[in-house]
Amino acid sequence: MVADGAMGTMLFDRGLGPGTCPESITLSHPETLQQIAQLYLEAGAEIVTTNTFGASPARLSTYGLADKTEVLNEVAVRVVREVVGDRGYVAGSCGPSGKLLEPYGDATPDELYQGFHRQMRSLVAAGVDCVFVETMTDLTEAKLAVQAAKDIAPQIPVAACMTFDPTPKGYYSVMGVSVAAAAAGLAAAGVDAIGSNCGNGSENMIEIAKEFKAATDLPLIIQPNAGMPQTEDGKVVYGETPDYMADVLGQIVTLQVAIIGGCCGTTPKHISAIRTMLDEA
Repeated sequence: MVADGAMGTMLFDRGLGPGTCPESITLSHPETLQQIAQLYLEAGAEIVTTNTFGASPARLSTYGLADKTEVLNEVAVRVVREVVGDRGYVAGSCGPSGKLLEPYGDATPDELYQGFHRQMRSLVAAGVDCVFVETMTDLTEAKLAVQAAKDIAPQIPVAACMTFDPTPKGYYSVMGVSVAAAAAGLAAAGVDAIGSNCGNGSENMIEIAKEFKAATDLPLIIQPNAGMPQTEDGKVVYGETPDYMADVLGQIVTLQVAIIGGCCGTTPKHISAIRTMLDEA
């Protein structure tokens, strides 16, 4: 299946200002989210994600919006559902809380779990088809988010993706989690699909997919960036063209990855190229 591409990239291209909470767009400009969903749907995405990556109360608190947790999540689902209807699946996006767990920070597991529980309860109440736990680097935090989703609605599929960096010993998250450890820990937490998003371009994601394939029998989800970010004339750009990304990701077909999408820098053109590549494979 094909998932959609970047949300942040699309919002910045449509005027999201520096320092503005991306999730606030859900209430101020819901039509923008509907336009983005429509573009990804037309590009061939079968799974369209909600603008709720940072809509946990812990992360919203940095903008003074923790009290808007429920409405931001629920409205985000509704505006996408109005576009997608029954032509695809709506995935509730859940990213990191922005806090570090003890002993590295001052957040407790129960605090983060309760926050994710609030977010998941709202996503499920609004009618998501599945949940995407994304861009996690701390395995414990990822498991808390998965647990919250499963406690709320055990019947709803949950995919969990972690972000890894290349090292001489293989791929590890910044919190020191290997691909094999992530696979084992998230499988034990009860995820339905597992994989990686963000932090790497397409070529590295092929290697990460291979490591996951060796570590788990769960369905894999892979969502690379359109390359690594570079600054040109004061603007962040990503170098992988749609055709290049689709060509590299063609190798994923032989790995039998279940879901392919995009992360930072990817656009509907990237998703369209991936859709065409898969259809012709």
